[in-house]
Amino acid sequence: MTHPPDRLLYPERQADFLLYRLYRIHITAGRKVVQMCEERHGMTRREWRVLSFLAENEGVLSSELAERAMLDRARTSRTITSLAGKRLIERRPKPHDRREVQIFLSEEGRRVHQDIFPRIAAVNHALVEGLSSQQRQALDALVAHVQAQADAMIDGAAPLTRDNPDDEL
Repeated sequence: MTHPPDRLLYPERQADFLLYRLYRIHITAGRKVVQMCEERHGMTRREWRVLSFLAENEGVLSSELAERAMLDRARTSRTITSLAGKRLIERRPKPHDRREVQIFLSEEGRRVHQDIFPRIAAVNHALVEGLSSQQRQALDALVAHVQAQADAMIDGAAPLTRDNPDDEL
């Protein structure tokens, strides 16, 4: 009896690579996210990512926001400037050190986040709703394990200092 090839361990073509398969999921489902962000609020996917991370971490410095969103500082700075121009965020000097600026959502930024977040959560839901609860738990654990393996491959570099291929999106 022959066993099917283990295409994850021994890929025979590009379509077998785990990174490529995950990228295809990201791009395919991500189209819906991009469409929602652009049509509803004139935002890019990167702007959404920064806005969403900011909603979870208000008052951070731009360098901290770059690290959390896994973007380089230059792109984060441009994105922050764009979001400020759209009046979705506010920059405020740090109370005890006015040289540093903290970033907060504006009321409009909160409204946009509250509009888009559940819509993107619905995309996430649609991706996994066909799986059983046990399969979702297993997938969650597997993704965490693969992320830990990826982290270990970069010789201890902080996730924030890494090159992020998604920066180009």
